Amino acid sequence: NKKAFVELLFWKSPAAVREMTEGYGSLREGEGAGRSRVAPWTPQEEQELRELYWKYKEVEGEDVVAAILAHLSSPGRTRRQVVKQLVRL
Repeated sequence: NKKAFVELLFWKSPAAVREMTEGYGSLREGEGAGRSRVAPWTPQEEQELRELYWKYKEVEGEDVVAAILAHLSSPGRTRRQVVKQLVRL
C-alpha cells in the first residue's frame, strides 16, 4: 500500500494496529477480536429483567443490580451487561 505512510502520522489503538498488520477486515471477521462476543438478550430475558427491576427498585438499602443478578435465570450475565441493558430498556 503506497499510502500506508499517512496512517503512521496518527495515533492508533492496539486493535487498529493489529488490523493494519493482519489485513483490513480481520476484526470484522472475528479473527483479531480481543473480546468475546456477548450473547444478545432474548425477549424472555428482557421481560425477566423488567420484572426483576420493578420488583427490586423500591427496596431501600439494597443494590438493585446485585439483587437482579442474584435472581436472574441466565447466570452468564455480568453487572455491566445488566446495567447497559436496563439503560437501553
